[in-house]
Amino acid sequence: MAPSALDPVSIIEKTSSPTPQLTRLDANSPTTTSSAIIEVLHRDGGVIVENLFSTSLAAQIKSELKPYFDTDRVDKSGFFPETTQRASGLIGISPGCVEYLTTPLLMEVVNEVLSSTYSYWLGEELRTVTRCVAAITKSTKENGATVVIPGSHTWGPERSPKEHETVPAELDIGGALIFFGNTYHAGGRNITTDQARETVGLFFTKGFYRQAENQYLMVPVEKARGLSNRVKRLLGYGISPPGNGFYQYQDPMRMLYGVEDEEIVEL
Repeated sequence: MAPSALDPVSIIEKTSSPTPQLTRLDANSPTTTSSAIIEVLHRDGGVIVENLFSTSLAAQIKSELKPYFDTDRVDKSGFFPETTQRASGLIGISPGCVEYLTTPLLMEVVNEVLSSTYSYWLGEELRTVTRCVAAITKSTKENGATVVIPGSHTWGPERSPKEHETVPAELDIGGALIFFGNTYHAGGRNITTDQARETVGLFFTKGFYRQAENQYLMVPVEKARGLSNRVKRLLGYGISPPGNGFYQYQDPMRMLYGVEDEEIVEL
């Protein structure tokens, strides 16, 4: 996550054709169900969900993460520009991010998209990563909003992205961009002199895949003890059925935390 912007990917080709659009749905509308979001996701590869969480929660998250932004070190690898500030291990440092993580509508979408019982037709690729980037400050084209190419999740390796196909995912505070990991996306360029773009990114994958950020080190056993069982499992402390992630041939939720519920996996 970063309160400034990343340069767009260098492989983009420039043309002057019309720009496509991202669909916007309002989480406060009764018609914005997980099914409605997923329908757009499968069609476009990404969707903007306005009002995913409240402006007060956004303010809480912003306050909780400020000390970490302020003390972040320059990324020497060169992946992030020197103007970028980041925070990691969000679930261990921000109760507000825990609340964002467990937003019911977001959980419904993630669980359905990444469920092991989801049906895939011959030739369709398995969705392995679902991402949600939410704004805790207003995100605009000018201050570096994430750019996305709708429909690019269906492309093969022979298809290269073009600049006219990109769409800035402009977000009001509490709004979010939900998209597949294989949808072309990049950080926009912040051309302002007085604005920072602050977003909080949560990336979800199936439980049997290796996490990009090691949650067991960022949120170790004792720190996770104070979190809800749902959050513990989202961090990876439960078994991914039928048996991935066991501890002493038992479900870690039972062995480490004494949990006995309907989600405990018996080996």
